[in-house]
Amino acid sequence: MRTLHKILIANRAEIALRVIRTATDLGIDTVAVYADQDIDAPFVRAATEAWALGGTTTGQTYASASRILDLARRSGADAVHPGYGFLSEDPDFARAVADAGLVWLGPDAKVIRALGDKISARRIAEAADVPPVPGLSDPLSSRTDVEGFIAAHGFPVVLKRADGGGGRGISVLAGPADVDLFFARHADDDMLGACFIERFIEVARHVETQCARDALGSFRVVSTRDCSIQRRNQKLIEEAPAPFLPPGVDGRLDEWSRRLFERVGYVGVGTCEFLLEPDGRVWFLEVNPRLQVEHPVSEEVAGVDLVEEQIRIARGLPLTVPPPPRGHSFEFRITSEDPAHGLVPSAGRATGVSWPSGPGVRLELGLAEGDEVQTAFDSMLAKIVVTGATREQALARSRRALDEFSITGVPTPVSVYRDILDDPAFTGEDAGFSVSTRWLETRFLPAHDYSGDTEAAALPSGASHADPAAQRRAYTIELDGRRRTLTLPQGLLAAVGAGGHARPAQPLRAARQAPRAAGAAAGPDAALRADGTLVAPMQAIVVHAVPAGTHVEAGDLVVVLEAMKMEKHIQAPCPGTVTEIIADPGASVAPGDPLARIAADGPGGKEES
Repeated sequence: MRTLHKILIANRAEIALRVIRTATDLGIDTVAVYADQDIDAPFVRAATEAWALGGTTTGQTYASASRILDLARRSGADAVHPGYGFLSEDPDFARAVADAGLVWLGPDAKVIRALGDKISARRIAEAADVPPVPGLSDPLSSRTDVEGFIAAHGFPVVLKRADGGGGRGISVLAGPADVDLFFARHADDDMLGACFIERFIEVARHVETQCARDALGSFRVVSTRDCSIQRRNQKLIEEAPAPFLPPGVDGRLDEWSRRLFERVGYVGVGTCEFLLEPDGRVWFLEVNPRLQVEHPVSEEVAGVDLVEEQIRIARGLPLTVPPPPRGHSFEFRITSEDPAHGLVPSAGRATGVSWPSGPGVRLELGLAEGDEVQTAFDSMLAKIVVTGATREQALARSRRALDEFSITGVPTPVSVYRDILDDPAFTGEDAGFSVSTRWLETRFLPAHDYSGDTEAAALPSGASHADPAAQRRAYTIELDGRRRTLTLPQGLLAAVGAGGHARPAQPLRAARQAPRAAGAAAGPDAALRADGTLVAPMQAIVVHAVPAGTHVEAGDLVVVLEAMKMEKHIQAPCPGTVTEIIADPGASVAPGDPLARIAADGPGGKEES
């Protein structure tokens, strides 16, 4: 049995704080690593010690394996927990951690590699006699492959990147025009060879099993979950156990999950994901070889701590035997996404936050009042987890918890959640297939108007942003790259906030901010200036742009942006010629930054001279 003394968390925000809390309960020291803008985040303050990654972008910080490994060595950590996202599914990072003599709190690198490649995962499922979604388990080689599959199976189909995940690298083709758009989008890259094709199942529930297997070969499904409330293939509301399952499906999911874990020798905590059609057919989707965002709902109904189970498994101990699942639990992801503009990622300062509490309410927080919310990393601010003895009680508590929640300065989808909880399609006794993975985007949101949504509401009466007067004040500083807190007499340093107030542990070094283009439009729908300049509607990374000199028609693709696992297509507003690409692929852009310029065609259909 191996003893762990100090765990470095290679992640940020609420999941980092989640891991820190369990490690603290177990008497294990923790190391937080942080980007410049996270120097005073709650997870950083909660860790035993914190070290600067020295940068502001994902590549410089939480996705930099070399920097994280260097800080693990310098801090004396003996284990690394990857959380989810960033490097959590990078087999090379997992291998490098193990090669450095550290404990990797996740499955072996070989397992991550086998399951992380979606084509390999399909083949593993087939070998385990677990049927994947009907499709091809070989990479595509040409447009002919796509058209041949469509001829045999019809529309719609979905093309997926073998190395994709979390909603990225997914293209749904509903007709010939979508096929043309896909090949126009990827005309100058080699993406096709990294893709495979499947039947796109339009009406299905997304169900999954939270699984764990120890080094002794003991396996169990901790609980099932339903994650059908999604937008852009990203989950928003999850619940456990999965309700309204047809007879026999529970047992089938349990057996298939066991086969998948045993087939690859999986040791650790992970999730098997499936699609359930109305006729009862179940299809394998993927295995996520890490902790899931929605793991708290399984913890609540099973009475286990899954982070503690990860630590136990890594130490060579057997799984804790949980009691039979009891009750029902919902998780609501609190993201910085604006319902008034199609749930696009948004930024702002959380000038006031009021969190719910009371029976059955659990909070997983990555945000504190006064924090600046950016879109550089992820839109997740927090998770509200609500549990009751029955689904009906959990729904009632959820309504109360969401009514108690308020935030000023940052839009969230909570107004959408409140309406969902009042919709019989979600709450009714026959809600089993009223809600599917496409329901939110195709049925619910089109029937609701959030254009005037003001969910960034004022604080409840009597709330205050001011700190109490104190004789001494704490400031956050960095010494040799390590975060420390310096306490000084009140007033010794003048760097206090507006009105003479400052939050505890105010940073003495401000995070670097990207300058915003002068005169740039701020709204998420502002993609065109009068002079023909296309501008970014949100903070994002440019992932594709047509070559300068390309002639486009109105609606043709010009630029593709990616932010928060969401792709946004910027299309030509009129016929013309793309005279300049200002932001090349790979560039990071802020709202209102110029992307490209288009010279409109003259009255005769040609570019004006």
